[in-house]
Amino acid sequence: MPRITGGSLDEHREQIRQSVFEALTALLEERSFDAITMAQLAAKAGMGRTAIYHHFPDKEAVVVAFASHETEQYLSRLEEVLATADSPVERIRIYVDYHLAAGEQFHMGLGMQFYGLLSQESRLAIREHVLEVERVLRELLDAGIDSGDFIVDDVAATMSLIHACLSPRHLAPATIEAFVLRALGVH
Repeated sequence: MPRITGGSLDEHREQIRQSVFEALTALLEERSFDAITMAQLAAKAGMGRTAIYHHFPDKEAVVVAFASHETEQYLSRLEEVLATADSPVERIRIYVDYHLAAGEQFHMGLGMQFYGLLSQESRLAIREHVLEVERVLRELLDAGIDSGDFIVDDVAATMSLIHACLSPRHLAPATIEAFVLRALGVH
């Protein structure tokens, strides 16, 4: 009988999942996704080679669960910091700054390398989480448009352009923030 860690079975499962996610992150620093095996994930997570299959059927399931976990953590913290601001302009500033800072902390951007390696079903599951992040931005833009703070002709295109602006890591966050605000018509 396997030993249960944590105060409950749910805590034990969460600890196992976290160990596997940390193992995935560590292994991805060493090698490509297609070179990682479930046995390597299990060993790096400190569990038996077959025990990992009690939690994940395959490594695609690990990636989908990892992306889900990361997105949930990201959104939870984003909602907390957004709640500290009242104006649409301040909230979009927070969104931009948070996204840039959190990009260093969260691993949601696992990279386009995965898209070619994952099944259509896994890609769609991960896309569902991206839509949640987009929902937050859409709500921020809608509030700014409604208040008259933002001038936006095409919300969908503006969302894509804002997210494109949040990708470069070689630019100062203040430069990106100022650019996004000017693009929204904020003076």
